[in-house]
Amino acid sequence: MLRFAANLTMMFNEVPFLDRFELAARAGFKAVEFLFPYAHPAAEIRQLLDANGLQLVLHNLPAGDWDAGERGIACHPERVEEFRAGVAKALVYAKALGVGQLNCLAGKVSPANASGALDPRVRQTLVANLRHAAAQLGDAGLRLLIEPINTFDIPGFYLNRTEQAIALLDEVGAANAFVQYDIYHAQRMEGELAATMSKHLARIGHIQLADNPGRNEPGTGEINYPFLFAHLDRIGYEGWIGCEYKPAADTVAGLGWFSKNN
Repeated sequence: MLRFAANLTMMFNEVPFLDRFELAARAGFKAVEFLFPYAHPAAEIRQLLDANGLQLVLHNLPAGDWDAGERGIACHPERVEEFRAGVAKALVYAKALGVGQLNCLAGKVSPANASGALDPRVRQTLVANLRHAAAQLGDAGLRLLIEPINTFDIPGFYLNRTEQAIALLDEVGAANAFVQYDIYHAQRMEGELAATMSKHLARIGHIQLADNPGRNEPGTGEINYPFLFAHLDRIGYEGWIGCEYKPAADTVAGLGWFSKNN
């Protein structure tokens, strides 16, 4: 049976962040995820998880100045020390919150010249940073995830496709590093959803969902989620599926798809 986690950054936005835990539990979720916990004391978030019987299954490493448009710093050669400090901070939160995996956003890049060639230090920095993060997380018994993100929503994002992520993980060479496969991003960049998940099942540590277009709940767009859910059951996916979508209207009113699959 598939297991779904409410993404509290995207869902239940009718109320402030700290009030979303109770709403997720009331809606029937047993687990949650979110982008970042760092604006709140870890103890406060842990209290809300425990009070509502929720498991936290994912959050991100610090990713730069999000409000200013940054989407990760792992590939930025001039910000290695900041990245490593972020890994240390994330580990403090992960221990307090009981989460077993952390996602690393690679970041956005710009071509180094008119030819479109990237500075070779970008990939070198990203590989080195991922090796560092994987080692630190591994010592704590945690998994590291990397996520391909579509370039329509985030132009210039370094990591865009599943095969690119797999090649990057092969170069990093860490046994505790996996792909975070977001169905919405994958649909926009490459399609072939079922075949790709089958091919790389052993390399996928976490899945997220949203429909396309609109990034709303399943059933609002072109993706055949009933087929994909059955397919994931069939191929034996055992991880969590994070519901990282923007509700088309009221969050609870749009949970019909969840009721059918929970």
